Amino acid sequence: MPKDPSELSTWSHVKYFGSNLFLRGLLLGARLLPYRFRVPLMGRMVTALGRLAGFDKRVRQNLAHVSPELAELDPDQLYREVSNNAGRMIAELYAGQPFYERAHAAPFRGPGLKALEEARAQGRPVLLATAHFGNYDAARAALVARGHEMGSLYRRMANPYFNAHYVDAMKSNHGLMFEQGKRGMVELVRHLKKGGIVAIVTDLHAHGGAWIDFFGKPAVTSTVPAELALKYNAAVIPVYAVRQENGLDFEIVMNAEIPHSDPLTMTKALSADLESIVRKHTGQWFWIHRRWKPVGARNAEPMPTEAKTN
Repeated sequence: MPKDPSELSTWSHVKYFGSNLFLRGLLLGARLLPYRFRVPLMGRMVTALGRLAGFDKRVRQNLAHVSPELAELDPDQLYREVSNNAGRMIAELYAGQPFYERAHAAPFRGPGLKALEEARAQGRPVLLATAHFGNYDAARAALVARGHEMGSLYRRMANPYFNAHYVDAMKSNHGLMFEQGKRGMVELVRHLKKGGIVAIVTDLHAHGGAWIDFFGKPAVTSTVPAELALKYNAAVIPVYAVRQENGLDFEIVMNAEIPHSDPLTMTKALSADLESIVRKHTGQWFWIHRRWKPVGARNAEPMPTEAKTN
């Protein structure tokens, strides 16, 4: 978890304040352009800036670490696709109505939409499992447009100045936001108990999580979504917003509901579901994440013998 702003040093505050001014300037400047030019421009700018930050090396390292069958992918091309998508996401988050119009027009595919509607008709709570893929805000906006109001669990950004307006931008999309932490979890559980819908990203390294294979390598993964689903009888439905070839439109993919069993089995199923869609659209997942941290990473559950690698 990022440090509380009160725990940051003076230098950290100065550094974060300066970087926020720079990023806000980029965003405000980009808003002077029409949406169809603004979004791809931000994609190209983030690609260039990401190289300065060494994100292309992170993509290369992650790609080299995972399944051998991905060896044929060009790391430079993958970095360009990943960073371009990330830049487009940032522009879209702050775009307002032009983005919502694209998201609201997105077609739906997969059995998950029917499962969601059936759960809502029964008054049953729903956990929508998503990831840093495509643009998850497009999926939320598309579902809100269909009358499915929802809350979302989010992790506070390290930069407190950027985090403030970033959260405001997300709230303008769908309202309810639960910050990761004790208070946020209390609010999230209260929302579930009322039969509400909550969206949770499942692809971050989670302290205290379980070692679960992702692209053939163990990654610490939170079992909390599955535990909540079992405790409150919530439907667990994977949902993704797949960016289309024109770079501006989306298709909302809602896969089959994950059957209730036990937290580990359900979490493995969610991880496998995400991997399957990333294999189809490799450049739309955020390969810049430190998703695979070393075995023995701090606060991880002990790694089971059968999952250990040489």
